[in-house]
Amino acid sequence: MIGAVLTTIHAGTAAVWLGAMLYSLLVVQPRAAATLDDPEPLFVALAAGARWKVIAMVAVLALSGGGLILTEDDATTTWSVLVALKALLLIGALALFAHVSWRMWPARLFAIPEELPDHRRRFRVLAMTLTAMVGLAFVLGTVADSVG
Repeated sequence: MIGAVLTTIHAGTAAVWLGAMLYSLLVVQPRAAATLDDPEPLFVALAAGARWKVIAMVAVLALSGGGLILTEDDATTTWSVLVALKALLLIGALALFAHVSWRMWPARLFAIPEELPDHRRRFRVLAMTLTAMVGLAFVLGTVADSVG
């Protein structure tokens, strides 16, 4: 029973994070860029306070994932490798998120207008990288659940 609750919390949180990133990348950002003369104020408004929500989601993922590891009775080597890879991806995603949030975002806020296209391009590349990392971690978790 506890495993089912932890799995639901863990997978649900991962799905929310992945879904939010995909929606931002595939819908919000392109639509804002296509319809607004200057989408930057919208991007700033959407980002305000968002880092702490992401940090909270990562904490829920870590706690529920740790609980799932502790409750796994008969872990196979395959399961252990998949979970370790997933954990490494999530640690890497958190490090990338921290770099973007605390280094790149302030630089973007204080950029002059001519610098913004380069900032937006770098943000998009890193957002796609982060989304791929979280997506792959989600897939690894699903596969691990099926072999565990």
